Amino acid sequence: MASRLVQINMKAQDDAALGRFWAEALGWGADSEGPGGTSLEPLGFSYPDPTAVCIDIIARPEVKTVKNRVHLDLATTSSAHQAELVARLKDLGATLADVGQGDVPWVVMADPEGNEFCVLEPRSVYEDTGPVAAVIVDCADPRALARFWDGAMDWTLHEVADDHVSLRSARGVGPYLEFVRTPDAKTVWNRVHLDVAPYPGEDPTAEAARLRALGATDPDVDQSEIHWTILADPEGNEFCLLRPR
Repeated sequence: MASRLVQINMKAQDDAALGRFWAEALGWGADSEGPGGTSLEPLGFSYPDPTAVCIDIIARPEVKTVKNRVHLDLATTSSAHQAELVARLKDLGATLADVGQGDVPWVVMADPEGNEFCVLEPRSVYEDTGPVAAVIVDCADPRALARFWDGAMDWTLHEVADDHVSLRSARGVGPYLEFVRTPDAKTVWNRVHLDVAPYPGEDPTAEAARLRALGATDPDVDQSEIHWTILADPEGNEFCLLRPR
């Protein structure tokens, strides 16, 4: 039994507007099953599939107050492509952001609601990921947190170092999931989080119990009227265990 990363969940004051930004940014399609929710996935995509990690944007009234602990890194194929992408994203409403990165070859930006993301310089490791190179999780101990997620999902460990650990689908496709050491402590409920799901035919209740045995905990939140399970990883990062599809 194992789960798989299926999507990133973002909170937004205007889910439709933010969805339009990210759909244009990634060249994906946007869809909504009703007010307050916008889903993004590649055109022609059959959900779920490890070739992409989708984005689910949910309307919430709260204003963003701190740097997100989860963000996207976007891939580029050349220096010219990086410059063109940055310019196009600015035209769509993104802004340059300063998170203390200093002089680095990638460009830190923020979407129209202030969610940070990076436009990377070309790197061979990301040449086959699609527009999203990696999903980045800030953490205090990358090795320890990656051990939890390595056990939680059927993804494969790639680079392992004290300050950075990466995983990728066992099929060798789609974006990476990377844990990066940062000095900032988690202080608020994460505005961006991971959504995972068991495979079809597996019991989500049993999977939730397995994740708890690996070190997941239950956040203090009412779950009586939802059909998924909200958990937190060993560093307190909330994530959702969805029903299998």
